[in-house]
Amino acid sequence: MSIRAQGFTGRHMLLTTVAFFGVIITVNVTMAWLASSTWSGLVVNDTYLASQEFNKNAAAMKAMTASGIAGSLSIKGREIHYDIRDRNGSPTAVDAVTANFKRPVGDHEDFIVALKKLSEGHFLADHDVATGDWIVEIVAKRGETLVMHQAVRIDTAETDQ
Repeated sequence: MSIRAQGFTGRHMLLTTVAFFGVIITVNVTMAWLASSTWSGLVVNDTYLASQEFNKNAAAMKAMTASGIAGSLSIKGREIHYDIRDRNGSPTAVDAVTANFKRPVGDHEDFIVALKKLSEGHFLADHDVATGDWIVEIVAKRGETLVMHQAVRIDTAETDQ
């Protein structure tokens, strides 16, 4: 009777190498997919400064939310409408509203528009808005006091253009 000792062969080395690189490639593809599918598109010039201001900005946003003031943005053709109301549904006294339109990725189409006051709490601007996704940052002020600061993500392909 003869007993053959198998040992580590070339086939074992091939399977080990394929398994090793298979795991590496799978992890890299998974991480790349997760990174690209969950990216918000937010770009800041100075990430360190933005991180330092985060808690202050979060507290200010909580206070603004607690005030009950809410804004509503709508786009119809070239008309950009913005209504701002208090918690009772009454128009809020605001002097100036600006809307900063930003594409989620890239800044070559970004623009800022100042809306004209039609009546208390009702504002309008006339500006072309290209079809697609936009992040609109709206700032409403009474004098120098910030009344509302909100960001709205819209898809103009879904609005009445």
